[in-house]
Amino acid sequence: MIDSIQSLTLAIIFFTLTLIVILNYSRQNRFQFGYYLTYTWIFFLSFVSVKYFSLNVGVWILAILSFIALREYLSLIDIRLQDRLGILGAYLSIPFMYHFVKTEWYGMFIISIPVYSFLAIPLLVTLGGRKSKGTVFSIGAIDFGLFLFVFCLGHVGYLLHFGFWKPILLVLNILICDIVILIVKGKSEKTWRNCIYLCLIPLPFTVALSCVMSSWSGISTFHSCALGTMIPLLVLMGHHLGEYIKEDLGVSDNALFPGRGQILDNLKSFFFAAPVAFHYIRYFLT
Repeated sequence: MIDSIQSLTLAIIFFTLTLIVILNYSRQNRFQFGYYLTYTWIFFLSFVSVKYFSLNVGVWILAILSFIALREYLSLIDIRLQDRLGILGAYLSIPFMYHFVKTEWYGMFIISIPVYSFLAIPLLVTLGGRKSKGTVFSIGAIDFGLFLFVFCLGHVGYLLHFGFWKPILLVLNILICDIVILIVKGKSEKTWRNCIYLCLIPLPFTVALSCVMSSWSGISTFHSCALGTMIPLLVLMGHHLGEYIKEDLGVSDNALFPGRGQILDNLKSFFFAAPVAFHYIRYFLT
């Protein structure tokens, strides 16, 4: 009975998101939250694939999302033509890491990007050409993108090994925070007072959702409250970092589209929330 209710809930969420995404792309005046829901839909496509097909399918959907996000980021930074070997190494790091996510090899997952890719990228960049000027920037920019768009997102996939509803809870809580931030951000300037509001307004919703889903996620009420309290702050931190990255790359909020900052803008909420929530759950609940 419980499994049937869970399956129905997942189906309702997925088909509701699918309908909204279809309506959004069929209209000239698109919904304010349409683009955010598009990437939320991709996460739920992964979860549905895990539920009805296999973990492999769901994990590789997240790998494709990481590839698309990394490609957009690399297209926005000013790197040299001779860095193409480093870029190739960055792309090859995606299946390298997600293989360890799929096989539940935590030890290799946690060092795949921070150790092996982090060391391989500088070597590949230096092998790509003879000009040394700009090497430090290229190495840092490529490794930075790997950490944000591959390593951080990979934590969502690995969280599936700790329980099917844990990553779903994380994505839903992040969505709540994103909606609040979009509403408040559109009506006021960025001040410290508004930042406090952006943490406090979604707080009762994230805590309530975490507690309501406690039996499904397998997280105790205490830890559900703790995660529900942490996530709004972590999402806000991701938004703060993402906004600075967008500004430095010359991306305007008035001209966001795929390949020009839209993916970065939609996934910035996961930069802090995904790894911190993952390690909180792993430390206290496994």
